[in-house]
Amino acid sequence: MTGTTSAFVVSADWLEQRLGDPAIKIVDAAWYLPAQKRDPKAEYAAAHIPGAVFFDQDAIADLSSGLPHTLPSPAFFAKAVGDLGISETDVIIVYDGPGIFTAPRVWWSLRTMGARNVFVLDGGMDGWKAEGRPVTTDVPSPAPVLFTPTFDAAAATNFEDMTAIVASGERQIADARGAGRFTGEEAEPRAGMRSGHMPGARSLPSGVFSQGGKLKSLEELRETIEAAGIDLSKPVVTTCGSGVTAAIITLALQSLGHTDNTLYDGSWSEWGSRPDTAVVTGKE
Repeated sequence: MTGTTSAFVVSADWLEQRLGDPAIKIVDAAWYLPAQKRDPKAEYAAAHIPGAVFFDQDAIADLSSGLPHTLPSPAFFAKAVGDLGISETDVIIVYDGPGIFTAPRVWWSLRTMGARNVFVLDGGMDGWKAEGRPVTTDVPSPAPVLFTPTFDAAAATNFEDMTAIVASGERQIADARGAGRFTGEEAEPRAGMRSGHMPGARSLPSGVFSQGGKLKSLEELRETIEAAGIDLSKPVVTTCGSGVTAAIITLALQSLGHTDNTLYDGSWSEWGSRPDTAVVTGKE
């Protein structure tokens, strides 16, 4: 780890200078909660970065899980991403709307499935447009390519593993949901779920890692994580509402050189909707 900023983030200047480079694949990974009242597909159709393909987080998912956008099988993922013209050896730049919101989830997914040269665009599409950078309505029609997956099973935690982690305390738990949902003072946005958090979890709301859609410096990331009570010398599992913003914590951890981390894919959508899980309210 060198420098003062994440090695997994690229600037808008860097990307704009490389638009049209066939070695770089650009992915629009925008996704929103209903309360945000934004339609990612409509926004992509209206304006996107030239050359960008749209990654539908609701469709490139395990549609049989009963949970929102959990990881699909490596074969399903590879076919879907290959159909977007992306192979695991490409340099892939992922962006979302606000910046450092849902792009880290696709960054994590691609890396978990074997892609290594994956980066997140600082500032997102909102920042890109605000700075007057080029946009287009032209939708690319890339020729399908072969994406050869190499699934990193250690990167994703399932319900059984999470139950064991909560029971044993073998990993620190970092929760990216808002503070009110974490304490149980605010209702969950999805019906039928209890509010609160897993025993032992620490609150690290996803918004604390960025400013103006840009990831904070490494020093600020470290201070933020440690202030929440997370020891960076020990293992961490990240979680959130549905496995999307948990990846922001994962991005921050990886940026700091912390590699012993995993993401609970079912997150609170799974844990909070079950009657047999332990839920704590209030601050710990």
